[in-house]
Amino acid sequence: MSRQTDIKRISVVALVLENHQGNILIQQRNQHTHLGGLWEFPGGKVEVNESHKQALIREIQEELSYTPQNPKHLITVSHQYPEKAIELIVFYEQSSNPVVSAAENQPLKWVPKAELSNFPMPEADLPIINLINRQP
Repeated sequence: MSRQTDIKRISVVALVLENHQGNILIQQRNQHTHLGGLWEFPGGKVEVNESHKQALIREIQEELSYTPQNPKHLITVSHQYPEKAIELIVFYEQSSNPVVSAAENQPLKWVPKAELSNFPMPEADLPIINLINRQP
């Protein structure tokens, strides 16, 4: 019997939030979590009976004390880590001056698009960075 069937599969949403200066918000994962210490786009797990957009709004409110106004689907990434497989549903929102705060005490940074690859990020985020850097 293959161990493939034993791997946990989860759906996760994330937000690529861009400000008027063209910077993207990233946050650092808690050291005591899966992929702890890496930087990522804010978001989290989709709960049972929750749409992707509902999950996005809930997670962003919990993490950033910010309510996305008009997030648009950007990309969906499927990625398999050794211990879990994820479907990462990514939304994009551009806001002239979004007011965010680290509601869960995770470090936040506004980063120019071209510098995103300078931060250690989960493998599943790499296609997102590539897509962002191809956009004007």
